Amino acid sequence: MKRKRWFVKTGIIILVLVVAMIVRTVWQMRDRHPGYEVNLTVKASTPTQLRVGFAAKPFTPDIIDTWEDVNHDAKYKKKDGDIYHDNNHNGKFDAYWIAGFSNKRAANGVHDNVWARAVVMDDGNTRLALVSLDAIGLRNDDVIDIREQIPEDAGIDYAIVSSTHDHESFDLLGIWGKSILKSGVNKEQLQIVKEQAVASITEAVKNLRPARLKIAQNLKDAGVLMMDTRDPIVMEPGLRMIQAVDAKTDSTLGVLVAWANHAETLWSDNLYITSDFPHYVREYIEKGLYNEDSLVKAGVGGTTVYINGEIGGLMTTRGSMPMKDPFRDTTYIEPAFSKAKAQGQQLALLALNALEHPDTIIDKTSLSVRAKTITLPLENKMFRLAVTLGVLDFGMTGWMKTRSEVAAFSFGPVSFLSVPGEIYPEIINGGIEAPEGQDYGIDPLEVPPLRDLMPGKYKFIIGLSNDEIGYIIPKSQWDVKPPFTYNRDKAPYGEENSLGPNTAPLLYDAFRKILHEL
Repeated sequence: MKRKRWFVKTGIIILVLVVAMIVRTVWQMRDRHPGYEVNLTVKASTPTQLRVGFAAKPFTPDIIDTWEDVNHDAKYKKKDGDIYHDNNHNGKFDAYWIAGFSNKRAANGVHDNVWARAVVMDDGNTRLALVSLDAIGLRNDDVIDIREQIPEDAGIDYAIVSSTHDHESFDLLGIWGKSILKSGVNKEQLQIVKEQAVASITEAVKNLRPARLKIAQNLKDAGVLMMDTRDPIVMEPGLRMIQAVDAKTDSTLGVLVAWANHAETLWSDNLYITSDFPHYVREYIEKGLYNEDSLVKAGVGGTTVYINGEIGGLMTTRGSMPMKDPFRDTTYIEPAFSKAKAQGQQLALLALNALEHPDTIIDKTSLSVRAKTITLPLENKMFRLAVTLGVLDFGMTGWMKTRSEVAAFSFGPVSFLSVPGEIYPEIINGGIEAPEGQDYGIDPLEVPPLRDLMPGKYKFIIGLSNDEIGYIIPKSQWDVKPPFTYNRDKAPYGEENSLGPNTAPLLYDAFRKILHEL
């Protein structure tokens, strides 16, 4: 009798636990924005005087609780003897987990601010906002939250929220917490990020001024500042700039600068919140470059917005990659702020030199915009588990299907493609291969290159834009099963941080359609 009651109690407990797990899973996978859809088409109208506004708002956290890294492995582990200092005396470690590389990397201070930087363009018919966050990335659910918080009187017809993919800022996605089973997102700080993104847009609207646009680019010289870490070697070295100047005073309102490289020059041992090399790029474009106390190159003023591009593959400044100081007979090897600074100096010099002799000046123009919500399958089993456990906090629109978004806009000879993740440069610029050992035995699907389909002479890619779905890998290069491509001994990096092998062809088809419609 006692044994029977024990079995009954045990069965009830197990049933309750199973039901609780099911309820939790259903709750975690719920659609955060049921019925939400973007389907926007704006055709260019009669060219008019464009109005442009810039703004920047920091969302830097206060690092109150610091810690001692006893064995200098950049990971907070009690078993190693690491201890934290409870500086606010609340009895717990209030850690900000730095995103990128690995778990347990708790911030130990702040080196420079992390920002929401916005540019708003208005042609009298359409008002478009672009915000760039110093962040690892932001999911589409959070981007929608930002849009819904924008005041109606700001008049924004469409807002694009991108990330610099900063590996030295705090976790906004969830997978870099104190363990692989614990989200690293501080929800209060995430809300601050959203609020500051909205504030940057509303202030940029207030700063709108009649503007002329100076377009410049240097498509090769920044290639020495990065490397491609996966075959086939296809890079995007191009540095592209748009300087907006006040049509009446000729003073700089701001500069939009685009490059394609992981913001991780400080690498995996850094414990300070920072925007990495984009900090220096923006600082020097705005304020100029000095060699000690001597001005080498004057800045242009205004507010600089940095956007990242096609960084999959992956494009990086690896920890051991040399970086030359442009003003001294010094080459930096090991990751350090001096190395990131030298990289930023070189990029800023290239940008400022190009802007001195712009390729094109636009006085009047009008905007064309095409944006569309899409659905992508979540095929990655580890991502599925992370969503179920709440480590990744984003909803589903169907069984293991997630909402994402594609967009493109253009004005005059300039076009932009908004990409919701880290797309491989092969898909943008060409060079996709079908190597022996690939998992599907197919020819390249994502052809012709998307940049060939983009209108105009000046073609900008906005990576990690309106979503961060991970790597977007050509299906004919997908490689998780032996034998591995290019005579590798193990599977290449990338697939483990991708939604799945069908992401690239689905996205490519969506891009091709909106570019045709644009």
